[in-house]
Amino acid sequence: MLPPTDTDTARKAVPCISDGDMKMPVQDTMQQTGTPYVGEELRQKLIGTWELVSYKVEEKESGTFIPAMGPAPRGRVVFTADGWVAFNLEGSHRHPAKNDEERARLMKTLVAYIGRFRVEGNQWITHVQTAWAPEWVGTEQRRTVVVEDGHANVLTPWRRMPNWAEGRLSRSIIRFRRAPAA
Repeated sequence: MLPPTDTDTARKAVPCISDGDMKMPVQDTMQQTGTPYVGEELRQKLIGTWELVSYKVEEKESGTFIPAMGPAPRGRVVFTADGWVAFNLEGSHRHPAKNDEERARLMKTLVAYIGRFRVEGNQWITHVQTAWAPEWVGTEQRRTVVVEDGHANVLTPWRRMPNWAEGRLSRSIIRFRRAPAA
């Protein structure tokens, strides 16, 4: 189990992720059987390229999950040894836009940013230098992470995303696997 943090509210309530017919508490998606990596040890475990496996978004008020990124999102996050992170995730079924309305719709299924990162405890914090959403530039984005068995399970704090949930509080539950070496 992750050590508690100020931004991790998964322990206060036990919302469920619905994955087909199976329901699983969010906190179970963040469990780890061994000792959690923290600090420099976690930082070293993050270095490299990770492929997106799943992306789920939970609305705080209702406890429901919204299909923000669709059934088969894709993307990568790359952590470098010198402290940079590049994060590019996109939703399912994206096609080239033919007009402004379609271009605007594509922005709702994209999360992309680059910045310097550091690790504090069981969280990585990115100081965002460039992003798909201008309001993120200059902010710090905090993510709770558990790395185990070639996977990284990530939980965002509750926040208002610029591209879904219409200004309501939501959080993302994200799973990555380490990308294979070339």
